[in-house]
Amino acid sequence: MKSLYELKGQYLELLSMMEEGADEETIKDTLEGIEGEIEVKADNYARIIRQLESDANGLKTEIERMTDRKRALENHVSYLKNNLQDAMILTGKEKFKTELFSFGIQSNPASVVIDDPTSIPAEFLIPQEPKVDKKSIKEYLKDNEANWCHLEQSRSIRIR
Repeated sequence: MKSLYELKGQYLELLSMMEEGADEETIKDTLEGIEGEIEVKADNYARIIRQLESDANGLKTEIERMTDRKRALENHVSYLKNNLQDAMILTGKEKFKTELFSFGIQSNPASVVIDDPTSIPAEFLIPQEPKVDKKSIKEYLKDNEANWCHLEQSRSIRIR
């Protein structure tokens, strides 16, 4: 069986034959042979596509499961650290060593807490580029015309 690349080449050759005025019987026979092979190739491509989509969905599900598991473990770590810290502060033992580990409660660097965001001077604001709201523009273009943009429809294969 020929590759899809070869079949595309045959179609181009067939178009050339038609432009040169080949007889209808030759064109019809060639076309029937190519169409049957392309349909078989398309079926095989669709099978591979379905399998790859299935594999990708399986990986997506596994990634979500592992992300949830990671989040749960991180939450457990945070809970245990907070529980241990509270116990150390309560008992007044803020620094000690055991055979396996050293424990200590230390002060973290100071962090900024904004009490009133509207009172921040402009010198402390970071200017940002405006972002285009394409969703709103699309809704606008459904009922209006604009000389600064347009809707464009592309095409793609759909396998059912």
